[in-house]
Amino acid sequence: MPPTRRSFLTTLALSSPTLTTTLLTSRAQDPIPAPTSPAPPTPPTPTAPATPKPAAIPPGLNPDDWVFLENNTLRLGVKRSSGAGIAWFSAAGSDENRLDHFDHGRLIQQSYYGKTDGSLWAGKPWRWNPVQGGDYQGHAAEVLGLTHDATSLKASIRPRNWAGGELLADCLMEQEIRLQPDCVIVRFRFKYSGTDIHPVIHHEVPAVFLNPSLTDFFHYEGAAPWTDAPLKKTQPGWPNEGHEIPESWAAYVNPEGLGVGVFVPIAKSLTCYRFGASPQAHGACSYFAPVVKFAITPGLDFSYEAALALGRPEAMRATFSKLRTSLLTPTLPGNP
Repeated sequence: MPPTRRSFLTTLALSSPTLTTTLLTSRAQDPIPAPTSPAPPTPPTPTAPATPKPAAIPPGLNPDDWVFLENNTLRLGVKRSSGAGIAWFSAAGSDENRLDHFDHGRLIQQSYYGKTDGSLWAGKPWRWNPVQGGDYQGHAAEVLGLTHDATSLKASIRPRNWAGGELLADCLMEQEIRLQPDCVIVRFRFKYSGTDIHPVIHHEVPAVFLNPSLTDFFHYEGAAPWTDAPLKKTQPGWPNEGHEIPESWAAYVNPEGLGVGVFVPIAKSLTCYRFGASPQAHGACSYFAPVVKFAITPGLDFSYEAALALGRPEAMRATFSKLRTSLLTPTLPGNP
């Protein structure tokens, strides 16, 4: 059975009041009227700020479900019915999506893990797993709020337990997206108000599902990060494999060398796989997730930032290098 998600344990405006002007005139006994003082100029009618032009919705997509952001170079879409997860990423004006949104798990989205809870994923034991998009049976997470303009978006989400299916009242996810000329900056936030103390375990920061036509995986795995040393190129298989990422980014590209990269300064390792004998195979996908390890405990409030880019690996690497000191890179919970 093809994986439905992953197998990683992974909105002066002056009402224009009537302007009453009193003209003061001076009248002499002479029948010729004295000149009058000129009326003061009528102030201009204030106008409301212009509403940003909404980004065009690519053909075949439901405009009630999708929200798109677009600038001169990049187009990004989130899907309301999948917890406002990032489900589209392409060049501006392009109808070729580089992401995978096959189900509520296949997106670029938040995913965390905790203790075993008796839940079953397709009959197999799983664990507490708050997922931004929804659960494996197709039930959506709850979007509590979503605001946006032409190039930025904020959303708050009540996640679902991936295998258990329930909305998690003690969990809250937030997502802020900002389009830049050469990349997209995303700030993810997870808040836990429950009472359970979960074990120290790996978390996806974030989960990244890409179009299966992106077959070649690039990352740097050497001892001299950010020195333009050669990148490693592979084609991951099934199931998961792990890699160190001293430069904190990785990318999948197509045979022409173009694709999507994700940079997460907080992470130094990842898990990845490709499923399907070919990009056209049923359920085929290209997946990776930078990972970090900590325990979810009462009162947790965890935020981090990621950058998304399009292009060739070397160009994406140069873009990410410029962001090394500007993205939010917090200390991991429980680590001084």
